[in-house]
Amino acid sequence: MDYDILISGGGIAGLTAAAAFGSAGFSVLCVDPAPPVTDREAAGADLRSTAFLQPARDFLDQCGIWARLDGHAMPLQVMRIIDAGGERPEPRVTRDFDAEDISERPFGWNLPNWLLRREISAHLHEMPGVDFRPGTGTTTLFTREASARVGLSDGSHATVRLVIAADGRNSPMRRAAGIGVKTTRFGQKALAFAVTHPIPHGNVSTEVHRTGGPFTLVPLPDLDGQPSSAVVWMEEGPKAEALFKLDTPDLETAMSERSCHILGPLKLASQRTLWPIIAQHAERLSGERLALVAEAAHVVPPIGAQGLNMSLNDLRALHELAIRAPDRLGDRQMLASYHRQRIVDIRARVAGITLLNRTSMLSAPPLRDARAKALDAFYGIAPVRRTLMQLGLGTRT
Repeated sequence: MDYDILISGGGIAGLTAAAAFGSAGFSVLCVDPAPPVTDREAAGADLRSTAFLQPARDFLDQCGIWARLDGHAMPLQVMRIIDAGGERPEPRVTRDFDAEDISERPFGWNLPNWLLRREISAHLHEMPGVDFRPGTGTTTLFTREASARVGLSDGSHATVRLVIAADGRNSPMRRAAGIGVKTTRFGQKALAFAVTHPIPHGNVSTEVHRTGGPFTLVPLPDLDGQPSSAVVWMEEGPKAEALFKLDTPDLETAMSERSCHILGPLKLASQRTLWPIIAQHAERLSGERLALVAEAAHVVPPIGAQGLNMSLNDLRALHELAIRAPDRLGDRQMLASYHRQRIVDIRARVAGITLLNRTSMLSAPPLRDARAKALDAFYGIAPVRRTLMQLGLGTRT
């Protein structure tokens, strides 16, 4: 074998997988056709942020990555939901879900995606058992009972015991294995950018619901002495495209109004990015010598910090199976176990987040009123509130 494992995809999930399996003693080749963009001002920088919930943070610590990230991370103590679905864009129901109710630790820790790519890429270059080749992609997949042979865009091939597809929602390895997907399209797009604001965020992550989808503010470290947050703003596609094209002063006016001015006037502090919102899950999570993880396996709208945390749950399950029986790495039994362990949770979370997203898109006033009443009712029942927080963290199933 050339390597024990080939990881197709050098996004955050793929880079984390390389670090996790490399730290466990497996030889790893990680490839991605595009080198990671590791500067927030560079073209193509991923301006979204990721909130690592408690189980994800613990997994990163186990893999030896968290020590590099800890000093850059912003704790998330409170998840705040605001319903602003009345006649005017102002809060009418505000409910705080405080981690203190269920844990001595914060819900999670937030970091910018471009910084995650920078730090994890640097970590991989220090690992002798990991060969990270940015600028090289996967092109073909040929499998048999004992191994997989993967063709690479540089003309070479790699023979491995396990292929991990972490190559996105349009995964070439998933397509090569003939695994289908079920996709839900919402007609939405999301803008992502960073802002500064005069009122400190207080380590509170806030979702403001009105129409079109949530407007989410996630705490970041101060920028040039000003409080800062990452924004994900989901809207119907045409409206999102129109917002994306606005001059900066007009966009700042629109975003400040949409946020209900809860942090004061928002000032744009980065480039803008725009991407379509879908929900998707693969029909199977494995094929011969192949495991699907992250967006190759599932895609959800950016609600409740679920996306990458689901991905790290995939990696943790696969990692535990590999460590438990390294001689069975990539065989039929191991991959069947991986599918069984993850498929129910994935389908349930995709369905649940799809429902939440449709609820957040409501435009008819009576339906928005019902949404506000439901938020109020759920929050008022303490056991239900705690259960929802535990489910969100993944500490309860």
